[in-house]
Amino acid sequence: MVSMYCNRLYANKPELAASRIDAIGYQVGHQLSERYTMERPRFTDHLDAIKFICKDFWSELFKKQIDNLKTNHRGTFVLQDNRFRWVSRMSLDPSENGDLSQENAEAAENKAVQEPNMHLHFSCGVIKGALHNLGIACAVSADPSQLPALSAANILFVILPKVG
Repeated sequence: MVSMYCNRLYANKPELAASRIDAIGYQVGHQLSERYTMERPRFTDHLDAIKFICKDFWSELFKKQIDNLKTNHRGTFVLQDNRFRWVSRMSLDPSENGDLSQENAEAAENKAVQEPNMHLHFSCGVIKGALHNLGIACAVSADPSQLPALSAANILFVILPKVG
């Protein structure tokens, strides 16, 4: 799905593709959060909701918990996944890179960075949608510290709850 938005529908408009992919992720996260919390009481504070995301929600999606959760105790949370599955084994389609001239090599390198970033937009949308369903309006961003060298895929997700 992400590849279709990047390569076909919005090939020349990466910002629009990122926005649309984030919105789809938001819907997915909102619905999954609704499903996974159906039998639970509402969370009383932000920290309980974030812990739910790190343990239960993440386990349902990735069959593992978040590796590390940090906070500055002023509302900002940082979730660290040391082997983020959605980008850790990503590769490009070699048929798209048949001619490896200098221009094509640069284009392939740009694509090698852009495609995982688009998957991270989807992931940020999923987290944002799940938290919004739990009563936390927030902004979510991803810091791909090892892209495009994705063998380890150490990703930091930064959550900034919106005030007011």
